[in-house]
Amino acid sequence: MKLAKCALLLAMALPQLALAHEAGDFFMRAGSATVRPTEGSDNVLGMGSFDVSNNTQLGLTFTYMATDNIGVELLAATPFRHKVGLAATGTLATVRQLPPTLMAQYYFFDSRSKVRPYVGVGVNYTTFYDADFNQTGRDAGLSDLSVKDSWGVAGQVGLDYQINRDWMLNASLWYMDIDTEVKFKHNGDQQNINTRIDPWVFFFGAGYRF
Repeated sequence: MKLAKCALLLAMALPQLALAHEAGDFFMRAGSATVRPTEGSDNVLGMGSFDVSNNTQLGLTFTYMATDNIGVELLAATPFRHKVGLAATGTLATVRQLPPTLMAQYYFFDSRSKVRPYVGVGVNYTTFYDADFNQTGRDAGLSDLSVKDSWGVAGQVGLDYQINRDWMLNASLWYMDIDTEVKFKHNGDQQNINTRIDPWVFFFGAGYRF
């Protein structure tokens, strides 16, 4: 009788041992995503390179596990808003951007591990919109601002900590190759400035397995 009870308890416990990150799993993470550009650009009107501010927004990732160790992930976020300017002038403009990124990932350890470090590599597409000069920029004779969309490679390292069967905590670091062309007019003269944003993206959040 005792043996039967032990067997029953063991059978009831076995499903709880199967944590996330198994083949066929789908999970979503949500948290803070902070974009920190490592910007550089051509010389702008003889006053040096563009400065681009950091920004934090809601980050979302959607992951499908093709095997116990290989995942495919899509990064999304609410729009990032960056201030753009020069050291000599301060902020001249603002621009919004969305950087959807598709990654192929490798997760270390096995599917029952509570801790799953991972690495990923993939492709980033960044679209820029609502680019506009502020009053300081307009007073300096700047107008007609536009920023070209960008394609580039991306890489990441991350770590999931499994709280229970469905919930996890996550921290990850992304690097994105974002090269663009900034166009504007200065007192009617066309200016085309090659700009490298190349940000680090810091993500901290929680995930849920469906």
